Amino acid sequence: MLAQNYYTGLIEAGCDEAGRGCLAGAVYAAAVILPEDYHNSMLNDSKQLTSKRRYALREEIEKDAVAWAVGTVSPEEIDGINILNASILAMHRALDSLKIRPEAIIIDGNRFKQYRNLPHTTIVKGDGKYLSIAAASILAKTYRDDYMDKIAQEYPQYDWTSNKGYPTKKHRTAIREFGITPYHRKTFNLLGDGQLWLDF
Repeated sequence: MLAQNYYTGLIEAGCDEAGRGCLAGAVYAAAVILPEDYHNSMLNDSKQLTSKRRYALREEIEKDAVAWAVGTVSPEEIDGINILNASILAMHRALDSLKIRPEAIIIDGNRFKQYRNLPHTTIVKGDGKYLSIAAASILAKTYRDDYMDKIAQEYPQYDWTSNKGYPTKKHRTAIREFGITPYHRKTFNLLGDGQLWLDF
């Protein structure tokens, strides 16, 4: 069973992102505030769950959460500020959209930037340790998957419905054959051979 809270006596939001290591598409992040004494034995790191279970849990999270929100940062913005800053910005945007203001934040990973002077703690593999971070990982992952499935209809040759923008062999082969799309992150090593698409 995952832990309920890191901070005691504060309204705590858990944050996580999805799509940081992708070659294409926006990065997504979610922020979730769960009720005090919340229990859900099925919640876990989204990567440990099947797609069907993630979507079922998304419905439960959205129904049960005190507040939840999703934030995004576009590929163009990622190229302008780098993926680490973009991931943190997506989390800040999710926090901005919460209908209830948190008093503290816990974040999956080891990097974050101060948000509105609130206390915060980064937790490595936090999506497998705290309920609210696990919930945020599920929302970020499923909403980003929905987005990738949608833009895949425009560019089916890149197999985004399967790889979700990650650097699979099929995805990199399609880049070599067809070039890049407006959804690709141009500052990334798209072909995996040390070459960046800096001339676009």
